[in-house]
Amino acid sequence: MNRRKIAVFTGNRAEYGLQFPILRALAAHPEIDHKLIVSGAHLDPNFGATRMEIERDGFSIDGEVQIDLATDTLYATARAIGTGTISMAEELDRIRPDLLVVYADRFEGFAAMIAGSQMGIPTAHIEGGDVTEGGALDDMVRHAMTKLAHLHFTTNEDAARRIRAMGEEDWRVFNVGFPSIDLITDGNFATADELAGQYGIDPAQPLVLFTQHSVTTQFEAAEAQLAPSLEAIEKLASEGVMCLLTYPNNDAGGRRIISTLEAFAARGLANVQLHKSLGRYNYHGVLNLCGRGGVGACVGNSSSGIKETPAFGCPTVDVGSRQAGRLSAENVVRADYDAAQVYDAISKCLYDADFRKRSADCDNPYGSGGTGMKVAKILSSIELSPDLIRKRTTI
Repeated sequence: MNRRKIAVFTGNRAEYGLQFPILRALAAHPEIDHKLIVSGAHLDPNFGATRMEIERDGFSIDGEVQIDLATDTLYATARAIGTGTISMAEELDRIRPDLLVVYADRFEGFAAMIAGSQMGIPTAHIEGGDVTEGGALDDMVRHAMTKLAHLHFTTNEDAARRIRAMGEEDWRVFNVGFPSIDLITDGNFATADELAGQYGIDPAQPLVLFTQHSVTTQFEAAEAQLAPSLEAIEKLASEGVMCLLTYPNNDAGGRRIISTLEAFAARGLANVQLHKSLGRYNYHGVLNLCGRGGVGACVGNSSSGIKETPAFGCPTVDVGSRQAGRLSAENVVRADYDAAQVYDAISKCLYDADFRKRSADCDNPYGSGGTGMKVAKILSSIELSPDLIRKRTTI
């Protein structure tokens, strides 16, 4: 039997963590031969060189695509998309997959999507149709990727409706839920004891998990936007709250954030730790400890604070504009770039018993699991006919 060859592209740590359930399901499917192509921050030691995490998970890396962000500018981002498209085309020509899977809305994925679609490779896009109005380039890139893709796997019904409204044919659109929920429902994350051993966390101590990315259209303000959050974190740490800080993505402005975080951590403040990456297993364990497993909060502007935290009943502070417009559950509190607002919002998450109960009991708009198996089943059975490549608009 000839197995269907499916290439999967991943460009950074957060994206890979979300793709893991799909990769796992593809690897287990008897009719699929999956090929993993890694790029971007996975190959960059400045952002944790997270290809090692992929290898520890037991996946073979079948191709590498260098997409380097040479400087902290939008020019560098545009240039990276161009060079990345060329490098990705070379890898796809070598691997010659039957299908290509690309995730979300980042510039690395955009380069992969351009290469795949223009080479006539049926390309599946995961997490299209979402809306974020916060000044990042995500919406433009995400919707452009939707129009290039041939199949759409959305995480919620609102997103599926938007994709249909963009003129995509109904048979191409599948609402499969958020992939990461698979791992959470499996309980596949670090225990309190493991986290205590690795990071010195006391499960009885209030805990904050903090990640703040650059707003790419405002990357020159990255440091100024970060400063109020760090002021609030310093105050909380002085009051006995353990604060775990992680690196941002490798977007324009990311290196400015890293420099500020490193200077902050170098002060040696009690109850403050900075890590390049916790890894998916530990990251989810910390979210659990912040949610139903303890007392804590997820803070910053990562999409994981919106999409993953409801599954843990974890209160979340969404800082600034980056996730504005994103579909969210009742566990999310908004705060502007203001130290007092951030401090008050975190305090609400930590100490307001009613809000913590609402967070623990909130409905998750991103599904209840099983996403990986759904995606693998569709990719293994969809007919690879000219109709899949020949897109028609419904409007």
